[in-house]
Order: sequence, then structure tokens, then C-alpha cells
Amino acid sequence: MSQKDDNNPIYRVVFMQQSEVFEIYARYIYPSDLYGFVEVEELLFGERSQLVVDPGEERLKTTFQDVKRTFIPMQAVIRIDEVSKQGMAKVTPNEGSNVAFFPVPGGPGSSK
Repeated sequence: MSQKDDNNPIYRVVFMQQSEVFEIYARYIYPSDLYGFVEVEELLFGERSQLVVDPGEERLKTTFQDVKRTFIPMQAVIRIDEVSKQGMAKVTPNEGSNVAFFPVPGGPGSSK
């Protein structure tokens, strides 16, 4: 990676929310002071001047329109990657995934 890339990394964050898989891009990712959460700051979306408009990305832009920072539960995070360039943010339905949540005390399938 070049010096310029090291100064401004871009992260792709993939997480589950209400049986949908969200893929967003951001500049800053770090563990939160709120126990069990990951903080995501400076969300990145494509330019509105594009001719082709993706409804999924538009939905995410609307959802995160005035958000400075979002807190994602660690157990909802599927993957975080540092990428060389920004892709298209999207929401897809979770249809029979092989992804399983890490078991947490008091969660589904745990005995009390």
C-alpha cells in the first residue's frame, strides 16, 4: 500500500440486522466504550450524480442520512475488511446463510 492509502483506509463492514445482511463502507472502525458494540464513523456512499441508482444503496443513504456514528452489536458483525477502494453499499435478504452467531450467555440455545 502507498503512504496515501495508509492515511485514509476504507473499511467494508458486513453485519446482520432483522434477517437482512447490510454492507456499508466507512473511514473509522473501533471497539466502543459501550460494552459489546463496534463504533463505525464517517460512512461512505456513492455520489448522487450517478446515472444508475441502486435502490438498496438509496435505502441505506436514507437510513444513515444524519448519522455521525453508528454502534453495531459485535454479535451482529459478520466481517470487517480494509479495502483499497469503496464499493457500493447494499442490503440483501439473508436466505439460508451458513453464517452462525457466536453464542452469548442468555442468547438463543443457551440454558439458564
